[in-house]
Amino acid sequence: MNELMARAAGWIDVYLFTPATLLQLGWVGVALLLGFLLARRPVRAIGARLAARPPSPWVAPLVPALIDTIFPILTVLVLLTYQPVALHQGLPDTINQASVRLGLAWVAIRFVSTLIRRPSLARTVAMTAWAVAALGITGLLGHVIRGMDAIAITLGSTRISMWMVVSGTGALVLFLGVALVLSNLVERRIEASTELSPSFRVLFAKLVRIVLLVAALLIGLNAVGVDLTALTVFSGAVGLGLGFGLQKVISNFISGIILLADRSIKPGDVIVVGDTYGWVQSLSTRYVSLVTRDGKEHLIPNETLITERVENWSHSNNYVRLRIPVGISYRNDLRLAMRLMTEAAAESPRVLPEPPPNCLLTAFGNSSVDLELRVWIDNPADGVGGVKSDVLLRVWDKFHQGGIEIPYPQVDVHLKEWPAPPPAPVPPPR
Repeated sequence: MNELMARAAGWIDVYLFTPATLLQLGWVGVALLLGFLLARRPVRAIGARLAARPPSPWVAPLVPALIDTIFPILTVLVLLTYQPVALHQGLPDTINQASVRLGLAWVAIRFVSTLIRRPSLARTVAMTAWAVAALGITGLLGHVIRGMDAIAITLGSTRISMWMVVSGTGALVLFLGVALVLSNLVERRIEASTELSPSFRVLFAKLVRIVLLVAALLIGLNAVGVDLTALTVFSGAVGLGLGFGLQKVISNFISGIILLADRSIKPGDVIVVGDTYGWVQSLSTRYVSLVTRDGKEHLIPNETLITERVENWSHSNNYVRLRIPVGISYRNDLRLAMRLMTEAAAESPRVLPEPPPNCLLTAFGNSSVDLELRVWIDNPADGVGGVKSDVLLRVWDKFHQGGIEIPYPQVDVHLKEWPAPPPAPVPPPR
């Protein structure tokens, strides 16, 4: 142990505590300090600019990544100023060059990790990239690759090494990550478009995502060296098995494509499915998100919307007619009551003036004359219970002013007296 510590101390004295090494390490520290100080002003300026004028949805995801790379970029630029001075003065530049390569890796890693939304995935990508960059700068990457390539198994005529598995996994993750980032950017751009209908925006965004993911998968497999033509038979067998196992999932996927293509249901529509009433918040390739007036979000499978009866209150337009039943006493003036009901409905702010409210006599009930008030609204997404409550309150006030009585169920019970029983027969005397 003492000998090992002595060798380490000797290496430090020979290679570390030298004027050339200390000069380069000092310059690295100066570069970090200058990069930090120089980055503060542009970061504040960009923040003020974004607060005054927000970027477009296409550029917005890139802004945080660009801001986070200002500090390492300025640090690398300061480090690069040492190279011409060292070349002119004949000073060593080994540590500075390694620092520049580390700085460039820092820029790339920070830019990519900022674009990744999941913190755990971003940390994993950053740690892996830092390990690869450190091995490359120290010159050990080639030895590690050769060592991993030596660990292999042979299946028939195919040799599968550890390096092939690791590099293939990395390539697939890289291409799929790029595809997801591009699909998110395209999806934001499509959602911001006002020229496309809501259903077409969702359909186009989903198709772009699927195409990019499939292309990334094929490119990644091809980059690893997998023969794609050999996968045709295998993919057919796997597709047949998945078709039976994932029948419902595939059915919902196809149903979602149909719903998006024929525009029968689109975001913002007010629909009724079974006993569930609400407005469509979003459409996906598997389900439709339906939000009720209670704030509950129902995830309804797309297949249900294709196979079952669905009421769409806003498919062609937003006009919906409401029926409000009211009963009055037989002693009241029917025409006066009907006029008061239409006047009360016309005063409600959400009731449309055209078509005008209408009141009809529907039946003569057991204890009341049954009337029905019919009104039209054009905003069913705001709920219908509030409209009915407001109209009924106004009808109540009108009836009190006009002396109209709202009866309650009455039952007349008639009691009949039973005839007196005949007198008992008197027994004959003995």
